[in-house]
Amino acid sequence: MKKKYHIGIEASLDVIAEKWKPLILCYIGVGINRNGQLLNEIPEISQKVLTEQLRQLIEDGILYKERFDEKIPQVEYKFTEYGENLKDIMLVLCKWGEGHIEYMNKLGNEFNLQDSIN
Repeated sequence: MKKKYHIGIEASLDVIAEKWKPLILCYIGVGINRNGQLLNEIPEISQKVLTEQLRQLIEDGILYKERFDEKIPQVEYKFTEYGENLKDIMLVLCKWGEGHIEYMNKLGNEFNLQDSIN
């Protein structure tokens, strides 16, 4: 069934708005792109959910799997040419969020930043 959108942000959020997708995209954007690495960086996510969300991002044309023929098969997730624009946007959002945390801390609100994404 074809989806109907009223404004572009609906289509954008349709791709990225699930709970872990923004984190997955930001980590892949900074080079943390293997399944085990993603599980280490996002310990609250289950293998099942990570696999589902990666599969959805591949189906949406944002990511692709690169397979390596080694003794132990390895897979890396990377942005497609089409997904590179979203990568840039997600990394800007990550950076903005870091500044927002600093701003909110100055106002006296307690926020923590896990220092993995730069």
